[in-house]
Amino acid sequence: MNWYFEVLKKYALFNGRARREEYWMFFLINIIIMFVLLLLGLGGGSLAILSTLYSLAVTIPGIAVSARRLHDINRSGWWMFISLVPVIGAIILLVFTVQDSQPGENRYGQNPKIETA
Repeated sequence: MNWYFEVLKKYALFNGRARREEYWMFFLINIIIMFVLLLLGLGGGSLAILSTLYSLAVTIPGIAVSARRLHDINRSGWWMFISLVPVIGAIILLVFTVQDSQPGENRYGQNPKIETA
């Protein structure tokens, strides 16, 4: 859960690097929360509105952590737009996000594995 809150603390921080664990834990917890909110809001009403507001609230942190994840493998955050290419774009972005960190420092900063180790 700490990884989730770390991403929220860095709400709109698009510079720096993010480890795979930070990226994937944020999205896992995000998916679980959305699933629960959608299940509770199936009847409509205020819970359906709550799930919409929640998804809007985590959009910017999600984009920011994605950019930092791409920075970790020494790619520009603009590579997120590859996902707009049907099917193959999402596959390419998935491959990028599962790659290991670039060792040492790169143009986006120090390796986060070294900072937390």
